[in-house]
Amino acid sequence: MKDKIISAADAARLVNSGDTITTSGFVGIGVPDELLLALGNRFEDSGTPRDLTLFFAAGQGDGKSRGLNRLGHDGLLKRVIGGHWGLIPEIAKLAVAGKIEAYNLPQGVISHLYRDIAAGKPGTLTHVGLGTFVDPRLEGGKINDITAEDLVHVIEILGQEKLFYKAMPLNVAFLRGTTADPGGNVTMEREALVIDNLAQAMAVRNSGGVVIVQVERIAARGTLNPREVALPAALVDAVVVAEPENHAQTYATPYSHLFAGQYKAPEGAAKEMPLDARKIIARRASFELPVNGVVNLGIGMPEGVAAVAAEEGLLSHVTLTAEPGVIGGQPASGLDFGAATNTDAIIPQNNQFDFYDGGGLDLAVLGMAEADATGNVNVSRFGPRLAGAGGFINISQNARRVVFTGTFTAGGLTIDLPEGQLVITKEGRAKKFLEAVQQVTFSGKGAAEAHKPVLYITERAVFDLGPNGLRLIEVAPGVDVERDILNQMGFRPDMGELTDMDPRIFAPEPMDLKTDLLHLDLEDRIALDDAEEVLFINFEKLRIRSKDEVARIKARVTALCAPLDHQVHAIANYDGARIDEDIEDSYTAMVNALDDQFYETVTRYSSSAFMRMKLGKAFAREHAPHIFETANEARKFLEG
Repeated sequence: MKDKIISAADAARLVNSGDTITTSGFVGIGVPDELLLALGNRFEDSGTPRDLTLFFAAGQGDGKSRGLNRLGHDGLLKRVIGGHWGLIPEIAKLAVAGKIEAYNLPQGVISHLYRDIAAGKPGTLTHVGLGTFVDPRLEGGKINDITAEDLVHVIEILGQEKLFYKAMPLNVAFLRGTTADPGGNVTMEREALVIDNLAQAMAVRNSGGVVIVQVERIAARGTLNPREVALPAALVDAVVVAEPENHAQTYATPYSHLFAGQYKAPEGAAKEMPLDARKIIARRASFELPVNGVVNLGIGMPEGVAAVAAEEGLLSHVTLTAEPGVIGGQPASGLDFGAATNTDAIIPQNNQFDFYDGGGLDLAVLGMAEADATGNVNVSRFGPRLAGAGGFINISQNARRVVFTGTFTAGGLTIDLPEGQLVITKEGRAKKFLEAVQQVTFSGKGAAEAHKPVLYITERAVFDLGPNGLRLIEVAPGVDVERDILNQMGFRPDMGELTDMDPRIFAPEPMDLKTDLLHLDLEDRIALDDAEEVLFINFEKLRIRSKDEVARIKARVTALCAPLDHQVHAIANYDGARIDEDIEDSYTAMVNALDDQFYETVTRYSSSAFMRMKLGKAFAREHAPHIFETANEARKFLEG
């Protein structure tokens, strides 16, 4: 059998002018830096190859010189099609200057294109990208004026609009693994992710191209466990052994047994976050975590949610995921982003996007650079600064609930927290809530039409997406609405019934969020008086989000009332309570059944006019529902 081990310089010589090259990696994980360095050096030395097309899904770089930045030479590239551009400024400069044709397509779509190219399909048909800058009726994903060819087309199928993303043959793959044998079988046991390596290798192989894999070591032929082989020799044309400095596990960590899944970190091993604007936002977002649900956390501000969940003991009650294939555990941050500790599984990136695109995410917590009056969000383009969408479009468009997170203003914002009050000591230089965003990465109109629950969380205010766009619903303690919120916006939002953000968010001690989300305090919230005549139900600040929670409330009331030989009077406190819209019918049916079976009289109260209106509609049957504004009024009625 042929020995496929060659030098990096020889590997670079396998790339011809005009080739289309695809590369593996996510931030600094799985990036074939040895091969990229060799190709960049070859071009600098000889001026060849020229006019390459670069095709990649996830961002691969450190924001400086590593990763795809090594290919940022004028003349080396002719066209670049990528999912995320923020980490590759050397190539982004060429795109913004109009020196290369350039496209920004959704990361998950490119990930799926690898499979479709491998299968010989003409492209990828999907709903992902409709209504965003990728939609050809807006920008078609084109980054500059010299980019002419349409790679995205609107197609109607079975009465529904879809986007068709054109496939293309791939000539070269630069991939990365851990161990190879001389025949070209490759394992990935020390890699933090498997990403799209197999799909990319198949796509290039079936396009008649060359697959080159960078590894850190060589094993004897026939000694690799076939179940650990990620890339079989039949798909691999050449293997290059990298220098250690060009094969770090991530750009922040040379190697971690935890990221490789060989060991588990003890509980509480992660450092606690300082109480600053970032933690305030992460804490408020953590109130939205769905117990037993599946969550995606984006890069940047949302990373703090994982740290808060760990501090609050919630990691075992929610499955956190990241788009390159992480399922479970605690995602890492910074230049470790994409890796995770204590994971349940690491799957290919394209399979993760199958799950995401099909609606598998219960919640997505994502960043928010700009938002506008209609609820659009921009994270991808800011004048000459090109960030790119990454997986943001797939995730935000398809998750059942979305939470966008970010500081209210940008550039120099500082805050203070005297006695649990939020004080803006220095306002940020740039407004983030604008009349219109510079680029639509998330369509507020599309989400509103789909009745998707969307929140926009900042350190001082929370908005939701109403039928008319953004609606202010919560304000931090100590914040002046006119001065600190409305005067710092480029538009006037709708005003919902304002409530205070939970005061625990702004205090240094843990929030005991586990009790809230798991309803561990139902025994205290639902209790009979000593005479077994009155049932007290205290739902103050309680959020009811699932049918399982409805069932637990029913079980608690039944356990107290079923043994009695008489019906009871009930008084229920709904002050600050929230019942999610998708379970309102289930909740109402449960309460009406308890009413018929166990209650002689029921009174309810809430200081919220909106909640009183909702309760009135829900419980108005053949008799008045007896809903009051205060506890005193409710008790007086009961006594009467």
